[in-house]
Amino acid sequence: MTARSRPGLAVECRGVVKDYGAGRGVFDLDLEVRTGEVFGFIGPNGAGKTTTIRLLMDLVRLDGGMVKVLGLDSHAASLALKRRIGYLPGELAQFPGVSASYILGLLAGLRGDVEEREITALAERFQLDLRRKYEELSHGNKQKVALIAAFMHRPELFVLDEPTLGLDPLMQREFRDLVREKVSAGATVFLSSHVLSEVEQACDRLALIKAGRIVSSGTLEELRALRTHRIEASIAGSLAREDLLSLEGVSDVEIRDHQVSCSVHGAVGPLLHILDSAGVVELDSHEMSLEEVFFAQMGEPDASPAGR
Repeated sequence: MTARSRPGLAVECRGVVKDYGAGRGVFDLDLEVRTGEVFGFIGPNGAGKTTTIRLLMDLVRLDGGMVKVLGLDSHAASLALKRRIGYLPGELAQFPGVSASYILGLLAGLRGDVEEREITALAERFQLDLRRKYEELSHGNKQKVALIAAFMHRPELFVLDEPTLGLDPLMQREFRDLVREKVSAGATVFLSSHVLSEVEQACDRLALIKAGRIVSSGTLEELRALRTHRIEASIAGSLAREDLLSLEGVSDVEIRDHQVSCSVHGAVGPLLHILDSAGVVELDSHEMSLEEVFFAQMGEPDASPAGR
C-alpha cells in the first residue's frame, strides 16, 4: 500500500534509511516541513544533512522508509518535482571557460519559463557581475551564482544546502530578506547549516541531526525553553559542590578556591540564596545560546562522521 502524504506538508520523511556502512548515513529519520515555513536543518559536519537533502532531491536512493516532497513520491515524481524546487547543492559545480551569465542562461534554457529580468534583478541584489568568468570568481561569488540559479524560476519549494557559505554579512542579510519575501509569497524553504545562530535568525522551526539521527526538533519558542543560565560567582566563604548539585536544575558545577561556576535551568532563586550565604563578592550570569544548549546536548562530535 502506498503511504499517503499528509496535507499541509511540503516535505515528509518517515523511517528514512540510507546506510553507507560503517555507521555512516541517516537512520530511522522522521521529518516534517510545513507548507509556507522556513525550516532549519542543523548539525555538525558529517551529521547527515547533505545525505538527507540528496534523498529529498532523488540524487541518492533510499534503503528504507518514505520521502514525500510537495505531496509526491520523491523518486517516482523526480523529474516533475525538480521543476518545482529551487535546489542549492552543498558542493558547487565547476564551469571552466564561461561567464556567470552564460551558466545562468544555459540553466534557464534547460528549465524554461525563466525571465531574463529576474536573473538580472537577482544579480543586482547580490552585487554579482555576470560578465565575469565563473572560474575566476571567489567562492562567495560562485555561491551567488548558485543562489540565483536556485531562485530564478520562482519555485514553490527551496532546498538549500549551506546557502550562506562564503557570503559576507551584508549578503547574508540580503539572502535572509529574499527568503522572507519568498515565504510571504507562499513558498517553503528547507535549509541546512552547521551554524545554529544563522538559522535561528531565519527559521520558524528547527531540527538538529547528529550521527544520522534527529536529536531535537521544534519551534524556536519550544527550543528556547531549553536555554540555560551560566552562573559565575566569587565568594568570600566556602561551598560544597554537593550542596549546589542538590538544587533542582543545577548542573556542571565547578568550585575552585573561591570561584564558583554552574549551569541552572529554571528558577535561580535557591541557587542565589546559597551563594548569598557563602558571601557573594561578585556575580555574573548569562543565558546560554541555543547553539550552546544544543551542542551540550549532543556532546563532543564523533571522531568519524556518520553522515555527509
